[in-house]
Amino acid sequence: MIGSGSTSHVGMTGRCVVIILIGPMKVGKSTVARLLAERLGIERNGLDKCRWKYFAEIGYDESYARHLSETEGLQSTLNYWKPFEVHAVERHLADAHDCVIDFGAGYSVQEDPILRDRIRRALAPYPQIVLLQPSPDPAEAIAFLAQRVSNQLQSVNDYYIRHPANYELARSIIYTMGKTPQQTCEEVLSTLGLHP
Repeated sequence: MIGSGSTSHVGMTGRCVVIILIGPMKVGKSTVARLLAERLGIERNGLDKCRWKYFAEIGYDESYARHLSETEGLQSTLNYWKPFEVHAVERHLADAHDCVIDFGAGYSVQEDPILRDRIRRALAPYPQIVLLQPSPDPAEAIAFLAQRVSNQLQSVNDYYIRHPANYELARSIIYTMGKTPQQTCEEVLSTLGLHP
């Protein structure tokens, strides 16, 4: 197991081991993060589960987000979330130590150059950023995840799969298609050189 005082593993930020999983919706980030955390004896932190407290720190307006969704559609709500997502990443990483973090699909995909640069800077100290993607072929990845994602979210997830941001941010890429979550977990550990 890796204890909180560990200094011998890749992924050190000067004080701890932090593994970050990024990728599209329903690729298995949460499941693989849980398995990794169990194998390494460290915490698993899902950014989606704690985002609202970070969103609230900079004035997130739930009623406005709901209004956007009802009047302009899901994409407008997701666009409204973007600066809040970046703040959540910055704040969560500031608090992170000895953990596996699974990002929701949208946090790492930013169109605005300023927000994109903030994400890049926030992740720069972390060498263990792993992109989980079903396949190197975007069309194949889209077809595979279409079975898991609701119709409402399909076009959003297709966008996340095709967008270059995750490829630019990732230090390692693991393709998950045809593998069990346990096999993916083992591949992540092997790729990162982590042997509990």
